[in-house]
Parts: sequence; structure tokens; C-alpha cells
Amino acid sequence: MNSYKISKLQVTNFRNLNPDIITFNNGINCILGENGNGKTNILEAINVLGTKKSFRKNASFPQFLSIDGVKPEIIFSSVFENNLKEKISYTSKMTNDSVLWFVDGVPVKRKLDIKIVFINPFDSYGFHNSASDRREWLDYFLSQLDENYKKSLAKYTLALRFRNTLLSKKPSKFKEQIIASDGELSMLSMYLTARRVEFLKEIEPFIADTFQQIFSEKHKLQISLDSRIINVSAINVQKILLNNLETDCERGHTSYGPHKDDYVLLFDGLNSYDFCSLGQQKMSYLSLLFAYIELFRYKYTSYPIVLIDDVSGELDQHRWRRLVEYLEKREFQVLITTANEKFKEELDRISGANKIHIKNGSVVH
Repeated sequence: MNSYKISKLQVTNFRNLNPDIITFNNGINCILGENGNGKTNILEAINVLGTKKSFRKNASFPQFLSIDGVKPEIIFSSVFENNLKEKISYTSKMTNDSVLWFVDGVPVKRKLDIKIVFINPFDSYGFHNSASDRREWLDYFLSQLDENYKKSLAKYTLALRFRNTLLSKKPSKFKEQIIASDGELSMLSMYLTARRVEFLKEIEPFIADTFQQIFSEKHKLQISLDSRIINVSAINVQKILLNNLETDCERGHTSYGPHKDDYVLLFDGLNSYDFCSLGQQKMSYLSLLFAYIELFRYKYTSYPIVLIDDVSGELDQHRWRRLVEYLEKREFQVLITTANEKFKEELDRISGANKIHIKNGSVVH
């Protein structure tokens, strides 16, 4: 797998950012400035360039576009370095209807496969309070690790949407069609659940280790899958779908399947949502993210680009100092923002760190 690190970025018409050329190193990059000046927008621009999506909820092209933009288009101009130390010019042109990509000036049909992990401790709230957020979290990161899972999840989502559409109409007319399509749905259900179980087994050894390394506290951290499909064969999944068909017809949607799975983060064997303080929940969530990064490295001998949005307001001084020490020992590229003066002082002592100062959407030299 190719891995990439971003060397330069210039964006035109993206939120409040001016089209300055921003230069990054391959290690720790500190993006500094007061709140509201565009620090997080730089992280978002990189995330959109790499994944086509924002880490902000319900944000899309109309929200990305600068209010001062003359043309209804956004241009991302960048230079990336691959794992062979080759520099690649990568440009993306985004409109409300389409996205075009260019590698070294040549149009390409597919974007570069740039792996990115965005870290914001505030997201811990959604993760701990919403089953759909937990499913979305796992599906996103597992899809980055496993292309087969990504494709199977897309197929399952389409098949489920088709089934629910039939159920929401006059299902008595479509029962035979629903039953016929349940075979594929059952096979995909079994595969997705089995792969989720496998993923949780893979990541578990890294979770406790990262928790100990970052926060220097000995706690047992685990994540488990709550699913009615574990160890159920495809044939039996299909039988359950058939048995539930009348109920599903009444409700107008599918009540059984991996789209109903949930995940439980266990802190010393107890559900972190019920038994942990908010601080412990944030620590657990951060440990889970860094565990994923280490698992990624273990499987592919390379790291994703790591984007960290101001952790200083969500962790106490002792804990973010431990986090900085942890980052110093790692080999992944980090872009980390802060407006906190104490946290700036902590970042200032990092040898070789690249400091980027932002004011009113511009780089201040």
C-alpha cells in the first residue's frame, strides 16, 4: 500500500482561507493562532482533499465555498511525498456537481488513496452517546483498512435500501421479490459481522497499550461487538429475515441485520458510557483512535496522516503533556492545532516541530 505525507497545500475559495502556500514537514506540525482564524479549516481542507469528505457533520460544497469566492469552485493544489520519497503534485477541482483530480498535471479518474485520521476529543461525546456514531466510526476506519469490507458494506447498504423501499410501499405485492433478494443480504450480513469481530480482535491488544503509553495509567480497555448475527450462518440469517418479514412489512423497514449492530467500549470491564467520567471517556476514545493508527502501521508498515484539533480544551495539562511526549516518539505525520498558550509552550519545546501561525485565514511569517 502506498502511503503519503503532505508537503505543501494551497487552497482557493475554501472557507476563510487565503490562497497562501502552506509548507509541512514529515513530523509534527503545529498550527497556531487565535480561535476563529482558520486553524481547523486547514485540517478540514486536507481531509476534504484526501477523502472528499469533511469531518464536520453535514458539511458539503456550499459550506466549503468561501463567501468571497468569485467562481463557484474550490481549487486544492498540493504536493505529497510517497513512501518512495517521490514528490507528487496533486490538484483537485471541486464544484457543487463534480470533483476532478490531476496528478503531476495529468487528469486521473480516481483520487489518490490518502489515508487520514482526524482526532477531536469532543467527538467522544457522540461516540459514547450514539450507536449510529459508533457504527459509523467502525465502518469508516475498517473500510480504510480493508477494501473488501468497504465494497461489501456498500453492497449491503444498497441492498438494505432496496429492501426498505419495497417494505415502505405495499409490501404484499413485493414479498416474492424481497424473499428472492434476501439471499444476497444474508451473505453480506454474515461477512460484515465476521469481519467486524475479526477487526475488534486485531485492535484490542493496541488499545490498552496506547492508553498506558499516552496517559500512564493502568486500566484494561476493550471494545466488544453487540450483535445478533455473531456465529449465525447465512442460511439462518435468511430464515430470520423470512420469519421477521410480516413484522418488517408492518414497520416499513428491516429490523434485523448488521445495520443494528452496536459496540461497547469497556473500561476495566465496565461500560465506559455508564461508569466513566467525561475525562475517562475522552481518554478512552483517544486511546481507541491511536490504537487504530498503530494497527494500521502493523498491517501496512506505514502510517496515515494524523490531524488533531485542539485537545488542550478537552484534556488537563498533565494528560496533554503525556500526549505530546507520545507524539514525539512516533513516526507519523501530525498536524495539531491549538489556541491555548500553555499548550503552545509545550509544543514549542518539541525539537524539529514545524510552527505555522494563522491569522484571519492567512499564514503569518
